[in-house]
Amino acid sequence: MRPLKIPSFLHDVFGEKQSLIAILTILLFGGLLTAALYVSFPELTAGLPFWRSVLALLLIFDIFSGCLANFTTSTSNFYASRKINRAVFIAIHVHIVAVALLLNTAIVHAVSVWLYTIVGAFIVNALIGKHAQLFVAGLLLSIGMGVMPMLPHLEPYMLIIFLLFMLKVLFSFAVDHYGKVLQRSDS
Repeated sequence: MRPLKIPSFLHDVFGEKQSLIAILTILLFGGLLTAALYVSFPELTAGLPFWRSVLALLLIFDIFSGCLANFTTSTSNFYASRKINRAVFIAIHVHIVAVALLLNTAIVHAVSVWLYTIVGAFIVNALIGKHAQLFVAGLLLSIGMGVMPMLPHLEPYMLIIFLLFMLKVLFSFAVDHYGKVLQRSDS
């Protein structure tokens, strides 16, 4: 199947060319997992104004979908050739804090997870082109994923969101999975 040319306003999400299968899989994964979270944990939005619930669910969908999108060749290579875009993308990822504020829960934990993830992502990003990048990213992700379940009084739905946020930003996004490093070794 021939890749689709992605409109420029969606390059940050899907890269410049993406297969229809990948786009549908990304959207389906994000949508189904967000819906499953909402159905499995009705307390997630209980008592919240409609606008806060919708906005929180949209941000959760973005986190979940982004986990997969950032693993595609197109998205990874798009950012591999745009270092400033990658740094800005990492810096603006305050989704997890916004979700916690909108859901009125786990705000201290959200700030802690966000800070660890962003600092870790900048460390991993600084290692692009070095063989240690993937190992360091895996180490930082493993530490974060190992510690998060031990956070006291954390709702299970927030743990799921935190884990996928960290996967998205620290490992899926900050690692150059298919870019210049792999292309040079293939030459």
